[in-house]
Amino acid sequence: MGTNGSTMVEPLRQGLPPIDRSAVSNAASCALPARYEAVRAARQFTRRTLGDWSLDERFDDVALIVSELVTNALRHGLPADTPREAASPVRLHLMRWTSRLVCAVRDPSAESPVARDDAELSDFSAESGRGLFLVESFADSWGWHPLSGTRGGKVVWALFRLAPDER
Repeated sequence: MGTNGSTMVEPLRQGLPPIDRSAVSNAASCALPARYEAVRAARQFTRRTLGDWSLDERFDDVALIVSELVTNALRHGLPADTPREAASPVRLHLMRWTSRLVCAVRDPSAESPVARDDAELSDFSAESGRGLFLVESFADSWGWHPLSGTRGGKVVWALFRLAPDER
């Protein structure tokens, strides 16, 4: 897909607030390998992209969400037998409209992302399981959408509203 994220807009439209296609100002994407080092690469890509879009001040929140979504895709979205050398089974998309920024991560699994319930989150000694709770806490909204076609899989997205001075 290169750096043009416009083909991602249609699958995301069903779960996002109404989007004016003419207001899409920027889109970028990167392929990520089936290795946990990909989380660092995703954060670096996010830093560069937000810098190019003059959204540096949003980096901390967006990078946290990107890290969680990519980690979940690698941990839960890949078949157990996926070789570490697999050619980019996960893809990060960043899309900017005049009033919103969307981070979307595509993986090959059609399984629904599962948020932990409050009882599970109350175990402060747990080493994992808070990813979607963090996504829900830091993003303005989030969701997921199954993909059809030959690739299948799903997209999990998080939306950030942009303040007028960030536009």
